[in-house]
Amino acid sequence: MSLPLEGLTVVSLEQAVAAPFATRQLADLGARVIKVERDTGDFARNYDVTVHGDSSFFVWLNRTKESVVLDIKSDDGLAALKALVAQADVFVSNLKPGAVERLGLGAKECHEFNPELIHVSISGYGPGGSYTERKAYDLIIQCEAGLLSVTGTPDAPSKVGPSIADISAGMYAYSGILASLIQRAKTGKGEVLEISMLETLGEWMSQPHLFANYGGSLPKRSGSSHASIQPYGAFNSADGTVFLGLQNEREWKQFCEVVLEQPELSDDPRFTPNSNRLANKEELMPIVEGATQKMSSKDLIAKLDSIGIANAQLRNMFEYDEHPQLQERERWRDVETTQGHTAKALLPSSLPVGMTPRWAKVPALGEHTESVLTEFGLIPETAGAGT
Repeated sequence: MSLPLEGLTVVSLEQAVAAPFATRQLADLGARVIKVERDTGDFARNYDVTVHGDSSFFVWLNRTKESVVLDIKSDDGLAALKALVAQADVFVSNLKPGAVERLGLGAKECHEFNPELIHVSISGYGPGGSYTERKAYDLIIQCEAGLLSVTGTPDAPSKVGPSIADISAGMYAYSGILASLIQRAKTGKGEVLEISMLETLGEWMSQPHLFANYGGSLPKRSGSSHASIQPYGAFNSADGTVFLGLQNEREWKQFCEVVLEQPELSDDPRFTPNSNRLANKEELMPIVEGATQKMSSKDLIAKLDSIGIANAQLRNMFEYDEHPQLQERERWRDVETTQGHTAKALLPSSLPVGMTPRWAKVPALGEHTESVLTEFGLIPETAGAGT
């Protein structure tokens, strides 16, 4: 079975997380991704050295790509980059705002010599507006989009651990590219995508935004509990903590009967419907924990499972690595790192069932410079290339 993007060439002037996340997923689907780097490399190569000397970020985001080193500040290096883009299907960049335009690789210029090109730029705030030139790291966008206002405890906001603003931008770039490929098949013309981290994370913040602006009050930071649903969150058992969440009145009725062993509470006007449970949370929580603390975690989970109430125990990364569901579904594969070691990586979730992703090593810096430039009719020694 051929992969959906086989035969497509992506040239990416990328760094850090957002653009590399988008292009790695394109590579998973079969696209050829040529990653253009400076002689010091994508700075994500040096975020840490935890994966056999490689950065955990870089191993995650860059398998299957080809690394080409160019000095794009030189005339020859810039000419080589333009030659690559001229033969590409997709050009992705996440440099500082205005950088690709100053190189002569803005969407308008690129479409003059490659009208079928899908031109993708990823930035913090998008072009135009007073924030365009501002630096935009993940934490900064989490703040600007209001994420920290709803994440954490009542006493302190908390950053989401993974680089969620970068990931949201990478996901929308990826899906936007796929849509643009379909559009190009209809029109024969390339498209322009301008992806803003603020707007992509803002899309994910739509529910709290609607809640606040039409409800008249700001959502409260509630730790692992829920600002709008009760019971929901972490509850102590006799030997640990169990996380659970109810979604509707049917589940509340069963919860009262089986877990709380107080069926009369299902009709108690203090606790039904959910809006009343939320309003009377201070009365409800002692009742719930009074029941859960009498049970072991195993018994509590068994009761919750018996009535279909979602639940979990908190896993750390070592425990996630051994998750039985991922093992039973055989979702882990080994990927070769830059120095010939291997690291575990999940199979892509977006592939059709039965399809095997394109899967190759994480490239060393400049590993493909000579072969790629020679293939494209360029002479590495005179193309401003380096390793």
